[in-house]
Amino acid sequence: MKTLSILGSTGSIGVSTLEVVEQNFSSLRISGLAGGRNVDRLKGQIERFRPAVAAVMDEAHAVQLKNSLGPADRTAIRWGAEGYREVATLRETDMVVSAMVGAAGLVPTLDAIEAGKDVALANKETMVMAGRIVTEKARDRGVRVLPVDSEHSAIFQCLRGHRRDEVRRIILTASGGPFLRSPLEQLAAVTVADALRHPNWVMGKKITIDSATMMNKGLEVIEARWLFDADIEKIEVVIHPQSIIHSMVEYSDGSVIAQLGVPDMKGPISYALFHPGRCPGGLARLNLLKVRALEFLPPDVERFPCLRLAFEAGKRGETMPAVMNAANEVAVNAFLEEQIGFTDIPNVIGQTMTLHRVREILSLADVMEADRWARKTGEDVIKKVKEKS
Repeated sequence: MKTLSILGSTGSIGVSTLEVVEQNFSSLRISGLAGGRNVDRLKGQIERFRPAVAAVMDEAHAVQLKNSLGPADRTAIRWGAEGYREVATLRETDMVVSAMVGAAGLVPTLDAIEAGKDVALANKETMVMAGRIVTEKARDRGVRVLPVDSEHSAIFQCLRGHRRDEVRRIILTASGGPFLRSPLEQLAAVTVADALRHPNWVMGKKITIDSATMMNKGLEVIEARWLFDADIEKIEVVIHPQSIIHSMVEYSDGSVIAQLGVPDMKGPISYALFHPGRCPGGLARLNLLKVRALEFLPPDVERFPCLRLAFEAGKRGETMPAVMNAANEVAVNAFLEEQIGFTDIPNVIGQTMTLHRVREILSLADVMEADRWARKTGEDVIKKVKEKS
């Protein structure tokens, strides 16, 4: 029996993880759940899975959750940073699923590693912001960080049983999102509803916008650099609209190994939870006769400037990826609130990166300061964009 805590249980990855747990009650159980503001969904999860501890964003939502559950419920309700830390470090927890959205997932993920917990990592921002710190701490504590992103899970599977010094290229596939074939002149008029209409995946709002701009793939490039100890120059991106091949690894003899499957996050989640084994029936069967054709296209950085910015940040390293990530978060939030346009997102990120003086990362405090600076600077850039519009 493996016991799990889930950071971000009310988001899309958290919900999918709980579906996997529900299908495997004989092998998996829940000890802790951490959500944000979605009290109704978290209430239902508590009633179904009966965790020892559940946490929400703040005290007001904790009171609301506690009142909705009633006095007979035995789940301890916590809130804020301390609540997330408690969920991440529960004594009875074997593995923490890190599925919080954005930079907020970094600290509780590090708390889990420090507590000696294996981590199933869906929060790519953790590696983007502090990849060196995370990998060193995991090595020092002797814990595993297992990827949950479909692309990184694919790479992880393609590397299994092979020598790392024989890897020539890591090839990340990308769907291209909803605007792969849209005329460039129409992108400035893209609405929030347009950008949230992903052709293949059902995800949360932030990651769906990141997929539309291809910043999501840029974040994955930097995450892959740390997860697999690979030089940025050895990581490439290929557009694959069908999302059937989730990623590939090319070896020194020219062989390319790919991992295929239907686009369903329960597959990579199951692989992380059951590794080194596999979960029977984790995915629907792939019927290649129905798929018929698999396309591959080069990424267009004119159409997707966020991808170029991410490669630039990854190559410069140190504090720049954390700055890029924070600027992207504030820009995406501004777009979702209809304060700026779709094509303003990369402009805000690029201007914020230009204003940043890269600093060496010596501690978590350096990461958090870069994040704080970039959020403030990004907000200032957004104000100027709004004034011009």
